[in-house]
Amino acid sequence: MSARYSIGIDLGTTHSALAYTDTAASDGEEVSHGVLPVPQLTAPGAVEAQPLLPSFLYLPHADELTPGDRVLPWRADVPYVVGEFARSRGATTPIRLVSSAKSWLCHPGVDRRAAILPADAPPEVQRVSPLDASIRYLEHLRDAWNHAHPEAPFNQQEITVTIPASFDPAARELTAEAARAAGYESLTLLEEPQSALYNWIQASGGRWRKEVKPGDIILVVDVGGGTSDFSLIAVVEREGNLELHRVAVGEHILLGGDNMDLTLAHVVARKLAAGGTQLDPWQMRALTYACRAAKEALLSDSGVPSMPIVVPSRGSKLIGGSIRTELTREEVSGVILEGFFPQVDAAARPAVRTRAALTQLGLPFAQDAAVTRHLAAFLGRQVAALSELEGFQGRVDPNASFLHPTAVLFNGGVFKSGILAERTLATLNAWLAAENGEPARQLTGADLDLAVARGAAYYGYVRRGRGVRIRGGTARAFYVGVESSMPAIPGMEPPIQALCVAPFGMEEGTEAELQTQEFGLVVGEPVHFRFFGSSTRRQDQIGTLLDYWAPDELQELEEIQSTLPAEGRQPGEVVQVRLHARVTEAGTLELSAVPRNGSEHWKVEFNVRGQGQ
Repeated sequence: MSARYSIGIDLGTTHSALAYTDTAASDGEEVSHGVLPVPQLTAPGAVEAQPLLPSFLYLPHADELTPGDRVLPWRADVPYVVGEFARSRGATTPIRLVSSAKSWLCHPGVDRRAAILPADAPPEVQRVSPLDASIRYLEHLRDAWNHAHPEAPFNQQEITVTIPASFDPAARELTAEAARAAGYESLTLLEEPQSALYNWIQASGGRWRKEVKPGDIILVVDVGGGTSDFSLIAVVEREGNLELHRVAVGEHILLGGDNMDLTLAHVVARKLAAGGTQLDPWQMRALTYACRAAKEALLSDSGVPSMPIVVPSRGSKLIGGSIRTELTREEVSGVILEGFFPQVDAAARPAVRTRAALTQLGLPFAQDAAVTRHLAAFLGRQVAALSELEGFQGRVDPNASFLHPTAVLFNGGVFKSGILAERTLATLNAWLAAENGEPARQLTGADLDLAVARGAAYYGYVRRGRGVRIRGGTARAFYVGVESSMPAIPGMEPPIQALCVAPFGMEEGTEAELQTQEFGLVVGEPVHFRFFGSSTRRQDQIGTLLDYWAPDELQELEEIQSTLPAEGRQPGEVVQVRLHARVTEAGTLELSAVPRNGSEHWKVEFNVRGQGQ
């Protein structure tokens, strides 16, 4: 018996959500769906069901909360707090608050299995790993479902968890591992921009076929709490039917609403400093959370002219025990529009500054805060993305300096502000006008808070062959480094070639083997595997061996340090092997090495396990 429900999980940087499609009650494009209100602590001992679960984890002191303060409908002894109460409690005690676990999960510069969060907590505070924090959010959503639907156990349903399109294979594998650890048995990963478009298709009730046409290029601009993600999806006609093909995704950019909140906090801090009030780091953290709420209110369509800002005081000399000021609509609009969405031209590129030799360990945030400059760089890199796509030959202007979208779908909580969506679309259309292109139109109707979860739930329904599927496969071509065989030369490392093991667009559930090429695999002693990805080399096939490449063609990914078992061979022996690549149904990538002689099988996943398997 197949699962009744297709469940979609949006594991977001600042919010998570669960939506579902009742496949038994759906037929064709008439889909029965809903969003699960998630019970969560909102205050000590108070539980409320809300459509969003804030992605925050609070680690209370042993004597801070009583056992009765942490009771959930399905568990009475929770030693930590997840959700709304975690966020509000953490605003006043930030050293015990874990946030942005999703961003840490894709940070190759740290051990994502190590207990490193909260990153700035003193030694006496308990810490957790980015992986563990993600597991706890996923477990909370699982338990909330089982509490509401005991007749349909979570582990018997089809589950889709969303990830940024720009996640590299290591981050994808870690997300899948977190989901499996949380009891997600039937699991698929789906890129968030695709999920947002699936939601738009489902919400249109079939009208999407009238809103787009063959030859359209849909740009999905997804700016959430922690990341900015760009994707391009082409509309083609095949045998009289419209099809959607994902043709490009952007790089992983740690830039979003959190950056905007911090910027506003510094604006307020400067105002207070001008009046003689200096804030310490603890107060700055609290101020940042206060600015988030003010930003959302002042950038909405409510017309509110200003919002009060209250910062807790750590001294006893201030009346009322707090510091009070305000943010105005003009201040917020000016700072956010000009700082994050400036009207630049299409040739603009993100600024890169020279970095200090020493830096604090933290997330690799984007150095340039301008979303529009990152968007210009993405469209410039993808100018030739449609050259090989069926139905687009001759439609693309050969003199264009960037790929010209014809429609834009906005996603992410940042675009709940119509002001920011209008500025982004106006900037894009100015670029198009400068190259005599038609203006892009905005696709509307998405619920920006819940679009990704809803789209993921619809995708599970689509996978059964009952809806419109976006084609695409892997968002990049992937390569493994092969060390050249050459005599020793003083002061010179052997050059590295890049071997394509998974071409662009390789579909989930497929595998490929290099039939004719053989390589030497070192076993029994420490080695490192170097991996590369490319979002622009679309012609390379499995087995393509690159001797050189332009700096912007291939990006090096995280390497894997490993000692492959010798299996009875001598340590350091070089075994003649063939390579085999597989894209799993969940969307992760595996690379296997099979010897010409013998029954051994070495599997090296694009992950961070620290050892080959």
